[in-house]
Amino acid sequence: MEIVERRVLVVEDERAIADAVAVRLRAEGFLVQVVGDGPSAVAAVRQAPPDLMILDVMLPGFDGLEVCRRIQDQRVPVLMLTARDDETDQLVGLAVGADDYMVKPFSMRVLTARVHALLRRADKAAAPAPSPGVRLGDLEINQAERRVLRGGVEVHLTPTEFDLLTHLAGRPRTVVPRERLLSEVWGWADTSGTRTVDSHIKGLRRKLGADLIRTVHGVGYALEVDR
Repeated sequence: MEIVERRVLVVEDERAIADAVAVRLRAEGFLVQVVGDGPSAVAAVRQAPPDLMILDVMLPGFDGLEVCRRIQDQRVPVLMLTARDDETDQLVGLAVGADDYMVKPFSMRVLTARVHALLRRADKAAAPAPSPGVRLGDLEINQAERRVLRGGVEVHLTPTEFDLLTHLAGRPRTVVPRERLLSEVWGWADTSGTRTVDSHIKGLRRKLGADLIRTVHGVGYALEVDR
């Protein structure tokens, strides 16, 4: 059986960081392409969409947020890198289509773990859905088409937001701990990134309504809809 190497596009204008990431990923068996500005990133995705993109926010030409906006139709998983641990920046990145983010400086071990987890989630999303969909109150989730409607109106979600909502919908009105969501939705072995969950929950509330998801402080979240 032929083994297909996964392709990762690294978009980073700091050469030392780009080279270090590329070396580590190649050691993990990935094919890696490196570009250093926004226009080159969009052109590379248009020419040959990678299996995953690692994308810095601050770039020459135009920034990583604009890159995300311009490639949304390609559905490429995006791991965004930011120099600032600012929740607003992270929410904006998630809103324009990033699937995950890491704050510089970061551990190469954690970076590669996040890359593998994102690819596993992308593979799972591409697999046939086990059931056609879920209807809970005025919320409809079509798993086969990966579409969501609330009150009959379609709502565009990022791949990660869709996976998170589907996970919560599988156990409505049940509180799911943040650590469990990180493990089962993100596929992370460590549970140190609970703010990632919080940021995606805020994105879901903004798009679907603040009443949909209940917070249990210090524990996790529950989908508040009728069964």
